[in-house]
Amino acid sequence: MEKLFPRIFSLLLTLFLFPHLLHSQGYSSRQPPRPLIFTPHNRADFDPQQVHISLVGRDHIRVSWITEAKHTQSIVEYGNAPGAYNTLATGEHTSYKYFFYSSGEIHHVKIGPLEPSTTYFYRCGGSGPEFSFRTPTQEFPIEFAVVGDLGQTEWTASTLAHVESKDYDVFLLPGDLSYADTQQPLWDSFGRLVEPYASRRPWMVTEGNHEIETFPILHPHGFTSYNARWLMPYEESGSDSNLYYSFEVAGTHIIMLGSYAEFDKKSSQYKWLVADLAKIDRNKTPWVVVLLHAPWYNTNTAHQGEGDSMRIVMEELLYNARVDVVFAGHVHAYERFTRVYNNKETECGPLYVTVGDGGNREGLALTFKSPPSPLSLFREASFGHGRLRILNQTHAHWSWHRNNDSNSVVADQIWLKSLSSFKACWNLNDEL
Repeated sequence: MEKLFPRIFSLLLTLFLFPHLLHSQGYSSRQPPRPLIFTPHNRADFDPQQVHISLVGRDHIRVSWITEAKHTQSIVEYGNAPGAYNTLATGEHTSYKYFFYSSGEIHHVKIGPLEPSTTYFYRCGGSGPEFSFRTPTQEFPIEFAVVGDLGQTEWTASTLAHVESKDYDVFLLPGDLSYADTQQPLWDSFGRLVEPYASRRPWMVTEGNHEIETFPILHPHGFTSYNARWLMPYEESGSDSNLYYSFEVAGTHIIMLGSYAEFDKKSSQYKWLVADLAKIDRNKTPWVVVLLHAPWYNTNTAHQGEGDSMRIVMEELLYNARVDVVFAGHVHAYERFTRVYNNKETECGPLYVTVGDGGNREGLALTFKSPPSPLSLFREASFGHGRLRILNQTHAHWSWHRNNDSNSVVADQIWLKSLSSFKACWNLNDEL
């Protein structure tokens, strides 16, 4: 009870300071979401909780977790058989304060080199339960689960169960993770909720607006919780910020952009993106995928135009680099566009997909603009998840799976051809 009281007090104080969080930030056209799931802490204070893994370079994994107790070891023991840990790695730890909330000890340990397509068993901090993960393949085919605006509701649990029902290699999340919105205990609850999934497969995430968590004067700097808890491989990709980075896996170069970091042509993010795109070798990584939060193309009435300023600055870079697909979240619905550049259909532009339908607490954005744009080929306001299965250097399959309570239904699917294999797209002058 003594440990629980400060967290309850912190939650109540936050609600007092930010009463708007008791209400949906959504729209009158949204149907009610399912109830919030608060996942309690039920392990010893020295034991790891909120365990999740992420990719670091070609053959390393970062293991992250939190302990309630301070001064615990930032170590990971691992090996190829249950209970047989023949390797030990040491990392770092941090913590943060947010008003009256104090986080637990947040540990990050990089392990490797690791073999591809291999199951490893591991233990964090020298105590607690054993976990296991499988490293991604380094060859095609590879499958990505793509889920935006996840949250922690009963819809979230349904989405994660559907994702887990079919194997995949890497989980991609284009922003809005916990929907804590300054209520820091909800970050802890979210970490516990996703641990059974995020401890088994790499989760690669970028930030959304619900990660900002600023407050005028008292807490002017954003992303404190997000950056401390969800450390991504930004330094390895030459970025100076955890809010944007890139990584490569199995012939695919994936760029995670920051919708809420500065992005004008003088910004660090813009300069980094130019340099990152210039380094891509399409012989080595024939597929290029981008994730960001606020969509650049959107025919839903929700969040109209919020991604336009970023699109105007950066779209030409992605088009000239022949990016294959751009995934976004933010809008709580599903929508798939044709290949687009500068608001016109073009066979050499990226395919744009919005997947902000993971299970957030705000409900769905039910209203689309009418008449529909000819650029928008499929749109539906339902919760669900997507899967991008890249078969080889030239072909991939995208499918969107609608949540239907106990099962998942494929509601939209399309075959894609990589732009790297489409020779006509590499001999163009700027025709648009």
